[in-house]
Amino acid sequence: MDEQAPAGVRVDFWFDPVCPYTWITSRWLREVERVRDIAVRWRVMSLAVLNEGRDVDPEDPEGLYGEYMKAPGRVCAAVRERHGNAALGRYLDALGVRLHERQDWSGMTAALAEAGLPADLESVAMTTEYDAVVRASHEEAVALVGEDVGTPVLAVEVAGALFGPVVSPAPRGEAAGRLWDGVVLMSGVECFHEFKRPYGSPDFG
Repeated sequence: MDEQAPAGVRVDFWFDPVCPYTWITSRWLREVERVRDIAVRWRVMSLAVLNEGRDVDPEDPEGLYGEYMKAPGRVCAAVRERHGNAALGRYLDALGVRLHERQDWSGMTAALAEAGLPADLESVAMTTEYDAVVRASHEEAVALVGEDVGTPVLAVEVAGALFGPVVSPAPRGEAAGRLWDGVVLMSGVECFHEFKRPYGSPDFG
């Protein structure tokens, strides 16, 4: 299910909800929605799919979490398929606070309730029911930017697609808008490839 997108420049944003930097980038996009005319389509991707086949999963080097790391993405896929884009945006808003700001990994049901969604959606979390949906969405993102990046992936209809931006903390207000303007400019330049500097710890602002 995917209802008619609202007016504005269409932005496709692929995310894995377990990634803290992706959560911060999503908060930046929410700010951009306030100060620029954009319409975000929330899309699911998966670090587990990206890293499968590697000897060591950089997101789970000790192999401690396994299927549990896939659970939030599966629920996100079910939300989008059954209830649409706006519902997934609301769910990400609620889920990210619990996962990344409160470190509460038991909060999927509470996040569904806060987003006005049925609690039984959580039943897909530890099943493979939506794995094909997650993989197909993930592969759409990778086809745009390549497999040597990660999450998030941002595609702007008037420009192009890129990995990121990775920001910490999320800019607010017009600062968020200025970063958006720069991202659109850079993503529209075909020969532009990369800016990068060292990461710090995620700062949720």
